[in-house]
Amino acid sequence: MHGEESLLQDIGLSIIFATVLSHIARILKQPLILGYIIGGAMLGKEMGFELVTNEASIELISEIGLILLLFIIGLEINLAELAKMGKAMFTLGILQFTLSVAFVYSVFPFFGLSIGSEKFDLLYIAVALSLSSTLIVVKLLQDKVEINTLSGKLTVGVLVFQDIWAILFMGVQPNLNNPEILKILTSVGIIVLLIAFSFSVSRYVLAKLYKACASSPELILLTSIMWCFLVCGIAGEAGLSKEMGALVAGMSIAAFPYGADVISKLIGIRDFFVTLFFVALGLKVPLPSLEVIGLSAAIIALMLFVRMITIAPVIIKLNKGVRNGFLTALNLAQISEFSLVILALGAGFEHITPKLQAVILTSTIIASVLSTYIIMFNHNIAATFERLLARVGISDQTEDTGKEEKAGHGGHGDGMVRDIIVLGYFRIARAFVEYLEDLSPSLIKRIIIADYNPAFKEELTNKGFQWAYADLAHPDSLSHIGLHDASMVICTISDSFLKGTNNNRLLSTLSKLAPNAKIILTSDEPGEAKKLVADGAQKVIIPGVITGEFLYEYISRGMRNNN
Repeated sequence: MHGEESLLQDIGLSIIFATVLSHIARILKQPLILGYIIGGAMLGKEMGFELVTNEASIELISEIGLILLLFIIGLEINLAELAKMGKAMFTLGILQFTLSVAFVYSVFPFFGLSIGSEKFDLLYIAVALSLSSTLIVVKLLQDKVEINTLSGKLTVGVLVFQDIWAILFMGVQPNLNNPEILKILTSVGIIVLLIAFSFSVSRYVLAKLYKACASSPELILLTSIMWCFLVCGIAGEAGLSKEMGALVAGMSIAAFPYGADVISKLIGIRDFFVTLFFVALGLKVPLPSLEVIGLSAAIIALMLFVRMITIAPVIIKLNKGVRNGFLTALNLAQISEFSLVILALGAGFEHITPKLQAVILTSTIIASVLSTYIIMFNHNIAATFERLLARVGISDQTEDTGKEEKAGHGGHGDGMVRDIIVLGYFRIARAFVEYLEDLSPSLIKRIIIADYNPAFKEELTNKGFQWAYADLAHPDSLSHIGLHDASMVICTISDSFLKGTNNNRLLSTLSKLAPNAKIILTSDEPGEAKKLVADGAQKVIIPGVITGEFLYEYISRGMRNNN
């Protein structure tokens, strides 16, 4: 009983300190991860108040969070979408990581920095410095509304490739102590079999399960979590890491329309456990000596230099623009949380020294703070580099960037601009669809209809509409359907039929996700309609009023005809 009380107390203290420090980080406009790690450091015995005594239990819970985190990262890696990025994106994704690892591995020994004596320290440094933070980058680019710019798309593309490289490294990690070519090939073979198995089951079994429980979002969530831990267990039994199993599980269902909804429902659970994961990392942070700070500064400088020489020249060579090259490099100027995961696993395998783990952790914290300001002023910094290169005769020789941006803007893989989004396929939306078919077929090509029920997908796609999965009660599922590029968003469902939300909350969400769109909502009450318009809705449909107007016009017209 004492152990259980200690565990509850340690978890409670971890959440309290992480919350307080993350609020301070938010006020200072720093990544929340920084607050979690500093909160852990303040609790630990290395440089804190020695309040947490059961670190093993905290780490066990944080491992669950790590698995959920990697599962969600896997859900974001849609291989079909990756294939649409083209040869340029593939070239950049391959060269960025391989050139970065090769450069750091070759150059780092000449720095004369003493970090550790383990034989894999240098390899782990090279891999850690070649990965950037998905959590930090995506959040900051979304805040700056730059996620859909060309540099934003290039940035996200590189992050996806980095995740794939990390998966491959995690696959061979257990065999590094005995790196026989046969064992490594066996590990790669097991990875391929695991991926093939996962994708096959997803296609032929999970697809039917998802279709059967489409009307029950909770069952979709439970099925997805079950699949995550099932693949984790299989990966563990096959000699791979459970974390890698979580990634593969996520990737195997990413192509399903439910992927975005699974992410939205998992985020609350994940964030709780991920908070404890980063608190557990903070518990291990040693009291920073001048030596550790000096080593961290050197590592950050090297990381920034490597980003510039492995990303900007490749993008410039691919005719994507000098400024886009430097913007992408600047956006990726931090060390990934994935690097911390890989180092944590490496420490478990006794591949690296504790000193290296402490130095990289310190570097990650400092780089995450620095990266916030780099991305904040990325255009000013990129413009400076652009002017410097112009002096030596290197200027933008881009492909028609405007055309490329236009093709990407609101595009959904079919070359069409889909900028009108209808939320919910209910009575009014169905009538609207019938009118469009008869009176305005050309308008169909601009419309996305988002609904939670996939039973309508085939019907709508056969008519030329694009269908997207969305649960209106979960804002995160809406962020994946292209709202940012929309010119008009229409919700044809009133509060009487909405589940888990209402038009007021929906308006608040849509205003953030679709800042440039005209928002049209539906209400049963005139008073509520006026409030929605006052809060920012362009127009509010009131079915009762429209029906009353129709009846009045119909009866009046009949009376005039009789006279």
